[in-house]
Amino acid sequence: ALSVTSTAVWAQDDETSDSRLEIGDYLDLERVADPQISPDGSTIIYTRRWVNKIEDTWESSLWIMNADGSRNRFLMRGSRARWSPDGTRILYLAQGDPKGSQIYVRWMDAEGASSKITRVEHSPRNPEWLPDGKSIAFVSVVPDKASWDIDMPAPPEGAEWTKAPRVVDQLHYRQDRVGFTDPGFVHLFAVTADAGTPRELTSGDWNVGARFDGLYSGAGFDWTPDSRSIVFDELRGSEGDDAYLESHIYAVDITSREISQLTVRPGYWAGPTVSPDGRTIAFTGFDSTGYTYTLARLQLMGIDGANHRSLAPEFDRPAFGVQWAPDGRGLYFTSQDRGSINVAYTAVNGDVRAVTSGAQIATLSSVATRDGRTGVGIISGPQEPGDVMTLSLKGDANVRKLTGVNDDILVEKTLAQVEEIWYKSSGDTDVHGWIVKPPDFDESREYPLIMEIHGGPFGMYNVGFRFNFQFFAAQDHIVLYTNPRGSTGYGETFSRGIDHAYPSVDYDDLMAGVDAVIAKGYVDEDRMYVGGCSGGGVLSSWVIGNTDRFAAAAVRCPVINWMSFAGQSDIPFFTHSFFHKPYWEDPTQWLAQSSGMLVGNVTTPTVIMTGVNDLRTPMPQSEEYFAALKMLGVPTKLLRFNDEFHGTGSKPSNYMRTALYMLDWYKQWPESEEEEPSEEDVAARVE
Repeated sequence: ALSVTSTAVWAQDDETSDSRLEIGDYLDLERVADPQISPDGSTIIYTRRWVNKIEDTWESSLWIMNADGSRNRFLMRGSRARWSPDGTRILYLAQGDPKGSQIYVRWMDAEGASSKITRVEHSPRNPEWLPDGKSIAFVSVVPDKASWDIDMPAPPEGAEWTKAPRVVDQLHYRQDRVGFTDPGFVHLFAVTADAGTPRELTSGDWNVGARFDGLYSGAGFDWTPDSRSIVFDELRGSEGDDAYLESHIYAVDITSREISQLTVRPGYWAGPTVSPDGRTIAFTGFDSTGYTYTLARLQLMGIDGANHRSLAPEFDRPAFGVQWAPDGRGLYFTSQDRGSINVAYTAVNGDVRAVTSGAQIATLSSVATRDGRTGVGIISGPQEPGDVMTLSLKGDANVRKLTGVNDDILVEKTLAQVEEIWYKSSGDTDVHGWIVKPPDFDESREYPLIMEIHGGPFGMYNVGFRFNFQFFAAQDHIVLYTNPRGSTGYGETFSRGIDHAYPSVDYDDLMAGVDAVIAKGYVDEDRMYVGGCSGGGVLSSWVIGNTDRFAAAAVRCPVINWMSFAGQSDIPFFTHSFFHKPYWEDPTQWLAQSSGMLVGNVTTPTVIMTGVNDLRTPMPQSEEYFAALKMLGVPTKLLRFNDEFHGTGSKPSNYMRTALYMLDWYKQWPESEEEEPSEEDVAARVE
């Protein structure tokens, strides 16, 4: 039941609701990614994704257009296109025999012929051209055939015995969005660009690729300009099962297969890229530390590993997508800063300058190598889901948006306005966030408030378009999202605010944000709600264990008990990094930071949502919390999302369900004796 005041806020007249974002609009939105510009700067190929409404999944295809945005058209099915050095061909990934993704090469002349280059059992990752254009390098899994043989009798003819057990002897034997991983090791391969048998360049019981907590996501590597060597990241000499945030940069001679180690200092060094003259390697990383979080900074060293140095040690922001300027005088990269993401440039002497700026998301994917003046990337903002852009890399950035893939959907929609907010928290800390206000916002009215909390915890809410926040606002809710301590993009010290103390002061930052919005006078304090997934599930369960100010909560994919989580999750070392001692030596801190230990304080009606295949914050964590709340008599429901790994929104239908279940749960609390809304009002707020 709803109060009379809240009912008025929920209700929308027909004319207003027609122009507001509806949940079904999600099915018509498209995404763009990974634009690549030809070496001569004339043509752009990019990946375009859309919802397959029949099969309930996202699908991808490659589109092509002129560099001015003209002749924008479908090219073929596939993804991750890369231009050959001479611009005559592209490589790309597409489904093919025997299974999974395979590498294809397409000629870009009038013939337009495509050839399948690989036919491997384990899908290739990160394919890249050799500088001479004759071959392609990639990484793939080499199976380990070791097994545990026992002397079992032969089954009788026609018998159907139970399948033998899965033998596990590695700590990392499963991975979210993958499932159980087959035994094997990741290595580098090369294959000729006109097809052939891939040649294994590295081998042994170790993995190419710097890994986060043993998880496979490909590898960082680059060719030397003479096409004779590859530099790559990994921790050679270790199976990687017991390595956490440790890696080095190596080089392999592709003829002799001789490997040399280039970095010496213990640390996490990754993403090597070789300068155009072949003399210098740029990469990111940090020396080994005892901190839970350390900022990965830009690094330089000679091609032989000499003179390893931090390129811009005073630049206190993370760097991604590092690539050399074609003239070799500096590097372009993408960086986070206070909720925005923009492109920056650093000269080899360490001087950093902004290439793009403003409250936006602007990323650089590739640069036209022949003139070095034009780059291509993605741009988005609070009301713009994301489009392909070009930008001038010399002088004025001159950003130009080339596509409008969602203009047909949004042109007639009245979107919510997003307002930036800064406020003070404990320790005189400045905290940053945003308020999403309903269309036709009236500051004289009181609105329900939803506070959403991001995951990570070392992540960052940004100013990009968020469909679910826009939808909640279209249903006449205020949405608050913030970057509490632990978030990235505000400097290393801010991110380390929760070092070995998660959760702690981040709770202060969240509640101070709520108070700051309440002070503006348009929040109904009886109808405040809190939710979040992953790290947001951790903090939303922590919040309701510490306060009863929220009328209801949507705790999604949470960690409730750090001790049991350490044995259930696919990131065990990351889990242990938050604590000074393992729990078998001293469980005190593990218990003190577990929201399950606060469950006795909870009175907030709570819906719990988790994917049944989640291997990051597995279902038993949610089941523990659900069982405790039920035993305590707290109103609760557990939603087990089918066909979902971590999170509840990879399937388009589940994304919509998540938002609708949240709103439907919230509207039930607080219970009231006041007049209930009509059936028409209820229908209007859900449709």
